[in-house]
Amino acid sequence: MASAHIQDLIQLVERLIKLPTESEWFEFKLNNADPNEIGRLISALSNTVAILNKRTAYVIWGIEDASHNIVGTNFSPSTAKEGGEELENWLTRLIQPRVNIQFHEISINGMPVVILDIDRASHYPTSFKGEKYIRIGSYIKSLKDYPEKEKLLWQVFDSSRFERNVAAKNLTAEAVLNILDYPSYFYLLKHPLPENRDKILEVLVADAMIEQADNGNWNILNLAAILFCRQLNDFKHLKRKTIRVIQYSENNRITTQRELEFATGYALSIEEVIKFISSILPANEIIGPALRKNVTMYPLLAIRELVVNAIIHQDFLISGAAPMIEIFQDRIEITNPGKPLTDTMRLLDNPPRSRNEDLASFMRRIDLCEERGSGVDKVVEQTELYQLPAPIFATINDNTRVVLQAHKPLKKMTKEDRIGTCYLHACLKYVDNDHMTNTTLRARFGIEPKNSADASRIIKSTLEAGLIRIHDTANTRKAAKYVPFWA
Repeated sequence: MASAHIQDLIQLVERLIKLPTESEWFEFKLNNADPNEIGRLISALSNTVAILNKRTAYVIWGIEDASHNIVGTNFSPSTAKEGGEELENWLTRLIQPRVNIQFHEISINGMPVVILDIDRASHYPTSFKGEKYIRIGSYIKSLKDYPEKEKLLWQVFDSSRFERNVAAKNLTAEAVLNILDYPSYFYLLKHPLPENRDKILEVLVADAMIEQADNGNWNILNLAAILFCRQLNDFKHLKRKTIRVIQYSENNRITTQRELEFATGYALSIEEVIKFISSILPANEIIGPALRKNVTMYPLLAIRELVVNAIIHQDFLISGAAPMIEIFQDRIEITNPGKPLTDTMRLLDNPPRSRNEDLASFMRRIDLCEERGSGVDKVVEQTELYQLPAPIFATINDNTRVVLQAHKPLKKMTKEDRIGTCYLHACLKYVDNDHMTNTTLRARFGIEPKNSADASRIIKSTLEAGLIRIHDTANTRKAAKYVPFWA
């Protein structure tokens, strides 16, 4: 009896030979195995299936072109070589950028058949020996001779989303439901669990979590994998995307006190991440009229917003990097791969932009982030409430980093701390349809009225830095209103 994998391949061939003619996304051959022709065909089919919005192209040896009869082939890719190098290695080396190709050698009705899977081009046209090709009907043509096709291909790349690419393909229904924590999907959406497997799959297809493969099996899409997989390590390209939390003993990275990696999908692990962070944060004791209570040094609401933002806005195309939360004695750093899409000086007022719209949309649906904005205004509000220096938003090489600083008295704040805090206070007031004044800034820093000159000096420094401007001088300088430089 054929194994399940072999049976899937046989079903694929049977489906394709039933089609009336070859298409631009698959081709039948008998014994023609010229390495250079195969290389050009890989480039052409990879680019063509991207334009056709299909996942995979196929070349099948052992099929008679006119009749679609299975007649067998003498081509054996496992023994074929080019210049002394194994054929598959030779092709992989000359195909750029690298796309996944895989040969399968099977037998159907006693006839040897070879199947070549070719993944679609992603983000850049696929080339062979430096030349890009396209399929026009049944012919292989140079892409440069068809500028309208090349333009269309780039439009596909520009509109393609990481979440809609395939994470794992050609799986049985049982395998899909073993890999994905589908009960949590329905629980988080507050939907009842469907009564049978087919209904579950139907819902997941409708929500762009999975799709049906060419042979009738199933593909798991990246959106489902990154949110609901039981183990990110099940996916080669996602196993380095696990969220990490590291606590250091001092204010540097020399000595690690604790470290934890969260290996499940983000929708499954986010609450565990926040709970773990909360358990290791330092606390301040507040003495009230009737009791003492401990509150965390940092606002958990701000931490939650920043962790969720790091997940949503990361660039999944940067390999070997993932959201990371580092906790030092004097600060928390939250870093995600990918440069910010908005100027870091304008994160509070500009409408949010995301590389991963499907991911952001789903996170909103399960109440992990807000529909109305990026949450930066909430982060700034919380740091003001906790009397912390303003958060620092920065671009570090190809990464975005947000730093939450621990509480420090005004006297110990650097000039940059004071200016940054004044600027974000003015931004927050402006987006709340208000204005910063000497009085509001005193409240922000906890400056007593008798020391209003301290607030005036901070305002002057921020004006000189070009981050705020005077909106209305009113009757006195002390009562002047200020707005951000961009207002």
